This record gives sequence, C-alpha cells and structure tokens, in this order.
Amino acid sequence: MSSQIFQTLKKLPTPFYQSQCVLHKHELLICGGEDQRACYSYHTLKNEYKFICEYPSRVVLTGHCVVKLVDNNNKDSNQITLLSFGGYHNHSLMMKYVSVWSNIPNKSNEFNNYNKWFPFTDNHNHPIIIGRDHDNYNGARAVIGGGNNNLLFITYWRNNISVFDLNTFQFIKHDTLPTDNFIQFHCIVSNPEYKQVQEITKINQEKNKQNYQMLLFCRKTGLSIEYSEDDNAFQFHQLPVCDSPFFCYAYVCINDVLFSFGGYDDCVSKSVHKYSIRENKWMTLQNTLPSPLYGCVAILSEEDNHIHVIGGHDEDTKVSIHMKTNVRFWDPSQLSKIEIKCIIKHWIRILKIKLGWIDDFDKIITKYSK
Repeated sequence: MSSQIFQTLKKLPTPFYQSQCVLHKHELLICGGEDQRACYSYHTLKNEYKFICEYPSRVVLTGHCVVKLVDNNNKDSNQITLLSFGGYHNHSLMMKYVSVWSNIPNKSNEFNNYNKWFPFTDNHNHPIIIGRDHDNYNGARAVIGGGNNNLLFITYWRNNISVFDLNTFQFIKHDTLPTDNFIQFHCIVSNPEYKQVQEITKINQEKNKQNYQMLLFCRKTGLSIEYSEDDNAFQFHQLPVCDSPFFCYAYVCINDVLFSFGGYDDCVSKSVHKYSIRENKWMTLQNTLPSPLYGCVAILSEEDNHIHVIGGHDEDTKVSIHMKTNVRFWDPSQLSKIEIKCIIKHWIRILKIKLGWIDDFDKIITKYSK
C-alpha cells in the first residue's frame, strides 16, 4: 500500500543526508547535507534537477540550518534570500537566489553575485556570525517570525533557544527550554492557528507588537513556545508527544496539521505520524514510508498539494531517494492553492461581486472546507 501512496521521482544527483530544503514557486532548493556541499534546484513540473552552486570549500556541513528570509515589501519577487548557519562547524552565509531555470544569470552581469554563498554581512558589509562561542549548533533548527518577520528563533543543543534580530544583526534574547532531552535534529514550526489570530489582531491594533507562538517536538519533549515582543520574554507550555520518541525525522506543517516521516530511536523507522494542533492530539497512521528512513527532509509543494520526501539514510547508507505523496491521502480536508482559488472564483461568480485576491482567503476556505 505504501508504494501506491508514494510516487518515486527522479533520483537525486547525489545522496543527501541531513539536507535542508526551501520552496520557491515550482522549485525545491536542496541546500547541501552532511559532507555534501552541492546545492540543486528541483523543478516540480519538469521532474528535473539543476545545479546551483557549492558551499565554499572551507565550510563543513554537518547539521546545518537553512531558512528563507521574508521580504514583506515584495512577496511575489522572483528573487529570494537564503540564510545558512549553524552546524557542527558553525558558519553564517547568505545567498541571493534567482531561478536557474530562467537562464537570466547567464545573460547579465547584474546577476554575477546571485546563486552563490557569501558571508552573511550587516548593512555596512561587516561579517556577522549567528551563534555564541562554545555553543553547539549541530542539528540546530530555526523559524522566522515576529510582527515584522525580522526575528530568527533558533533552538539547539542541549536545551537552548535564542532570538536573533535580522534588522539589528544582534541576539536580543537567550533562554533555556524546560526539558531534560537533548534538543537536536528536531521539529520546530510556527503555530499557524496562532498566526492567523495574530494577523487579525494586527489590523485592529496596528501599534502594538504581538506575541509569536511556535511548536517544538523532540524525543519525549513537546512544547508550545510563546514569545512576547513587548516584554522580550518566553512562556513555555507542555504538549503531548508521540508514542514513539523518534528524532531526526522529516516533518511538514500544513494548516493546523503536522506530519512526521521516519526518524531514529533505537532503530530506523518508516512510521508516519500526524499531530492535530487544534485537537492537541497525536496519531500513528496506518500507512508508512516504503522503507525505513531518517535524516531526510520533507517539504510541501503548495500548488499541487504534494509532500516531497528527499534523501536521508536507510538502515545501511545515505540514499538518493526522492518521492512525493498527495496530502489528501493523509488528510482529505486539506486543499491545494489551486483548489482554494477555484472555490473563491466560484463564490465571486455566484455572488456577482468584484473582489481582489488576498492570502487570508486561503485560510477562510481551509476552515470552511472542514
């Protein structure tokens, strides 16, 4: 049954273990892995890979983290900025990326500084290191949030959480997570339910900074983490955890549901688990990965509603596996962006109203569909 649910795609150009992946329109940007400096773009429509670049030779990748910076002024830009940091050998690099499928970089000198990793610098071109001396960032994970999407929340070994301001290029907060587990190669996501409330509140209280909430799961630790920008303070609340205390698994958060794939405890797992944020409940799903896997990465292709599971390590070696599965197999209530837009167009047509498209429609339709 698992082989029917997961569609095997073209193999990765090289094995990727503990890789990082970022979505950009129809591209999945695969950014290095353990002892693997190459970066590739996978085109979801073409089922093809293109080489982007390599990390600098001095950079040793083991347990690094890559995030996409948020441009509040131009969400539809063809250009994005990636930030790579952490790992066992800590580094701080950035890349301005334009699609390698457009061939623009080959035609214009304007793009000579694109699609390459450069030192992360401040507004005066001074190098910035994200990290504290003597701290271990191997397996660190991070999310970007805050009222202006300028705060980088970093969680890392052993039980640390830090807030780095991407506008001032400084750490503004360090705290300790209330857990005895080692926090490493774990799951941390923004709480989409809380974020929607936050966006509505911002409209009514433009001048007030809002709280930001995240969810963290690792082994036997489950935490709801709330950060107040006004007080620069954290609040932590315990959450239930899955019966299987795995870590180093792939995960993806879709609306109010979190999925985890594979992982490692005393053995390699092929299990798939589902956590409902709204119900605050974990489920072990009947269907599984085709084979045991850990150190893989999962990412949602929003347009066609497919989850991609990329790379990893099976029971013996690093693998070049790339497969995808439709979200509907795991949660029938989840709609793709294309389906949501079709519903909106139908509503506009039958109601005979003139209405522009806003992102909040996605959230309204998702709630309505349930």
